[in-house]
Amino acid sequence: MYKISPAVKNLLIINVLLFVATYVLGSQFNLDLTRRLALYYPGSEYFRPYQFVTHMFMHGGIGHGGIGHIFFNMYALWMFGTPIENAWGGKRFLFYYLFCGLGAAALHTLVNYLIFSGMAADITAFTNSPSPEIFKQFVEAHKDFFNQNVYDFINQWTMSPGDSAYAATALENMHGVYQSTINIPTVGASGAIFGILLAFGMMYPNVQLMIIFLPVPIKAKWMVTGYGALELIFGVIQPGSSIAHFAHVGGMLFGFILIRYWMAQSRRRNI
Repeated sequence: MYKISPAVKNLLIINVLLFVATYVLGSQFNLDLTRRLALYYPGSEYFRPYQFVTHMFMHGGIGHGGIGHIFFNMYALWMFGTPIENAWGGKRFLFYYLFCGLGAAALHTLVNYLIFSGMAADITAFTNSPSPEIFKQFVEAHKDFFNQNVYDFINQWTMSPGDSAYAATALENMHGVYQSTINIPTVGASGAIFGILLAFGMMYPNVQLMIIFLPVPIKAKWMVTGYGALELIFGVIQPGSSIAHFAHVGGMLFGFILIRYWMAQSRRRNI
């Protein structure tokens, strides 16, 4: 066991305080802190620019898996962040942490832009030429937002394809799904934490680590590589997932870029 370093300690305190405040203010005063501090897509009515920073100190509510979310994030921050801060110093560590968190948010937002642009294009195509077939394609692409009754609706519409009432109902549902999707908040320090994991793997590649679901120790460099690959795969095959996989990838990517930049600077100074 090693002593918690100063920046890590302060980050732990801020995250825990905001987690508790989110519950207390919500339950006692009906104040939704998530609505104000989580990250929303820029097209959402709830988006504010400062959320790119504040979201990384927020976590899900107590009744929505938030306890597990914040516990594992803070545990990883303590376990992997402390030796990194001890090696780098507090200022560089904190800059790196925030840089990774912002990078994670940037990539997550970019991927959302591509997803939402595709949805908007599908809605426009349907508006120009409404049909049960186009609506069914939209439903298949966004199954999580529809129940099985939607297929009965499509079958009924297929028997009366010229009925404008079906087209109007379908368009209303498509707009509803779009609005619901862009208003889903993103919270958590995971992007910054994945950047910390990347840094640990690069600095201490041969340290043996034990992972809960693996019965044998694994070197840090392979653990980091595995995590990064899995997040990228899940991000590609599960677009729109409730887990922001590309935010995790973004944290690692921006962390790698910053570390390589620092290494290049160091080499130039030593020439």
